[in-house]
Amino acid sequence: MALMLLTVMLCLSCKEEKKVRTVRKVQKVVAPKGPRVMGDNTVSRKIGWVGGIYTVEVKRRADKSLEKASDGTHDYYDNKISVRILRQNGSEFFSREFTKADFKAKVDDQYYKSGALLGIVFVRPEGTDLVFAASVGNPDKSSDEYVPLVLKISKLGTVTITQDEDLE
Repeated sequence: MALMLLTVMLCLSCKEEKKVRTVRKVQKVVAPKGPRVMGDNTVSRKIGWVGGIYTVEVKRRADKSLEKASDGTHDYYDNKISVRILRQNGSEFFSREFTKADFKAKVDDQYYKSGALLGIVFVRPEGTDLVFAASVGNPDKSSDEYVPLVLKISKLGTVTITQDEDLE
């Protein structure tokens, strides 16, 4: 019996040990080639204004034909932003595409040269005007460097742009 126990122990100790291999895959982070895009988006909102219901639609999209913007590290495609205002029956009251050039007179040279048109956002109706917030500045999403602007569209379709003095 001792001999049999010794034989079993000897057989077990002679078994080949399985080795476990750990394979690690290393993923390379590939920096995007060429200019970056800030992100296209569309916002549509129904509002009451001058006795009727209107739809305000704002679309932002990168435009490769415009001069590129830069955050100092990366280049970005600048944006074109279209603002459309539709009457309740679907007819168009106002339609215009804005670029950074539309805001040149209200933005200093640094922001105009390297910045981008970041956004236009509907804020509120104010009497016979529709008020929008607009901004031109550093195209990096993590940056808070921009020039705040106010864009107003009158009931006659006239556009006025001013720097926003109210920092709320």
